[in-house]
Amino acid sequence: MDITQIRKLIRLIQSSDVTEIEVTQGDQTVRISRQNTAVPVAPPVAADYSPPAAPSTAPVTVAAPPAETNNEEHQVTSPMVGTFYTAPSPDAEAFVSVGQKVQKGETLCIIEAMKMMNEIEAEYSGVVEAILVENATPVEYGQPIFVITPLA
Repeated sequence: MDITQIRKLIRLIQSSDVTEIEVTQGDQTVRISRQNTAVPVAPPVAADYSPPAAPSTAPVTVAAPPAETNNEEHQVTSPMVGTFYTAPSPDAEAFVSVGQKVQKGETLCIIEAMKMMNEIEAEYSGVVEAILVENATPVEYGQPIFVITPLA
């Protein structure tokens, strides 16, 4: 691989959202990556209190943390960023529906990422309690997509 091809790859990375690329030709491999310069910022959290008009020694009330979920329920989260699909094609039936029993390894949905269709499989047998995402909508890494209660 010559320097001209490497420069083209660098320009490709600079002009797109791609952060890393690896190209292999014969026994030569070139990997080009860039660091994201944007610093993620957490959204502001609203407190559940009103500030006093004047200094006060009264205690401030803060919202309680959300209640823990039932131990029997398990949230299946998205393993990647992409587009969530409930069926293999627009005219096909959904892989699963609420109330349906699923077996370990059974396909729950498809997440399209970078034009690749990735089947998401059940990690254990159980009953689908909820589908938390609408069909053909974007999902983030770690976003809950299903609630499945394990079978005893």
